[in-house]
Amino acid sequence: MVERLYLRDLVTFKELELEFTQGLVVFTGPSGAGKSVLISAILSSFGHSTKGAAALCEINLKKPTGLKSDVFLLEDELCIKTLKKEKLRYFLDGQSISKKALWEMFTPYVKHLSVRDQQGMESDTLLEMIDRSLASRDKMYNKLFKEYKKRYTLYREKLLQLQKIREEEKALAEKMEFAQYEIDKINTIDPKPGEEEELLKVKQQLSRIDKIRDALSTASEIFNYESSVEEIYRLLEKDVSAFSEAMNQLRTDFEESEILADELEEVNVEEVLDRLGDLTNLKNRYGSIEEALVYRDEKVRELAGYRNIGQDKSMLEMFLQTELVELNIVASRISQSRKKEARLLEKRLEGFLLNLKLPALRFVFNAAELGETGMDRVSVILGNSGTDTLSGGEFNRVRLALMAASMPDDASGQGVLILDEIDANVSGDESIAIAEMITELSRGYQVFAISHQPHLSAKATQHIVVEKEKGISSAKVLDEEGRVGEIARIISGENPTEQAVAFATRLRS
Repeated sequence: MVERLYLRDLVTFKELELEFTQGLVVFTGPSGAGKSVLISAILSSFGHSTKGAAALCEINLKKPTGLKSDVFLLEDELCIKTLKKEKLRYFLDGQSISKKALWEMFTPYVKHLSVRDQQGMESDTLLEMIDRSLASRDKMYNKLFKEYKKRYTLYREKLLQLQKIREEEKALAEKMEFAQYEIDKINTIDPKPGEEEELLKVKQQLSRIDKIRDALSTASEIFNYESSVEEIYRLLEKDVSAFSEAMNQLRTDFEESEILADELEEVNVEEVLDRLGDLTNLKNRYGSIEEALVYRDEKVRELAGYRNIGQDKSMLEMFLQTELVELNIVASRISQSRKKEARLLEKRLEGFLLNLKLPALRFVFNAAELGETGMDRVSVILGNSGTDTLSGGEFNRVRLALMAASMPDDASGQGVLILDEIDANVSGDESIAIAEMITELSRGYQVFAISHQPHLSAKATQHIVVEKEKGISSAKVLDEEGRVGEIARIISGENPTEQAVAFATRLRS
């Protein structure tokens, strides 16, 4: 409930402060006095786009039941302030807030109907109305609908994941092919740490094999003189053991050299050179043999990850197929409940529409693609006419009737309903019916209504007149005498007749 409005420097208003009551608050006054400007100030405070803004505007209100925020600390008594300097800035209890965030926070609680717009009959709006009516009476439906929305949200997330995987499938296949190619290339060579050093050593030995054999052949003659040397040691009576050990070691070394030379004879030089070439290519590409092996292992893990993605795709497809069947079952149950509720709403609407001089209304359900709200698309038929062929007056009367019929028995706390000349250009009987309908809505809503009709003004809980003098607008709450006088002015003009005053008095009685 909005309790107070304070503004400064708004179009023709210099300064204004008003305190409001619950129920039906009606603004009247001559055309051009500034009634729509005041309504715009209230709407702007809740994040709606309006023409013009006050230099300063404050709205004090009781926090709506159910209003929550993860960002803002909300007290039971709230204050929304707008300041206009170079740009319009918004504050909620002194905390800066964006216009979008403000609108999203309060849009469930602040509704606006204007004679100039043709909104309120969209399928989503009608479904919301039916769902709200159902949920107020059937807690199981509320639980079912919440379950559906939760599961559908998860379904959409998984569907988007699958779409992303499918979009990336071609690139994924190319990545898998490249990873396998890199792995195969390294595995084909199958390098071993330290292998290159061994091969280089063999290559070096191969290049000297002939020289080794020639040197061995020449050096082997030393053994022809071994016995002579030993004889000298004996004659000199010196220890010959060191010489003998040296000759034995030399003999062993020469034999090993002979064996190595024989083995080198068996080595395929071209294979060694080719192998060294393969290892050199790996080094050039990866930096070292060790780095090539690390890279291969990384690609093996990468390839395993790609294959897991393929498995994820299969699992996602299976989940989505199963979940789609389940969602359709739940959506079908929701649709059946909605259709039953729609029939009840049609019954409740009969009396309202009859008073409004309108024919019976039917809800028409059509199957739609499964979405966040289920599988239904809803429209209404008034008599034999669709909403696109209704006049502006008919359209607005139907909107009011729908809102009244869908209100729960305990209608308190529905929020704020702002009506901008909703009873304009209607006949006397229609004006009476609209006034009664809006009065019914004020059981649940705090209603702010601009009116040029006496019947709605007479039913107001609070009557505020807006006037302009010498280009300056003002507004004040009327007492009973002032209300009779203002209603009489609405009936017969600036100089009310005795008959107009008498009629206004009867309307107030």
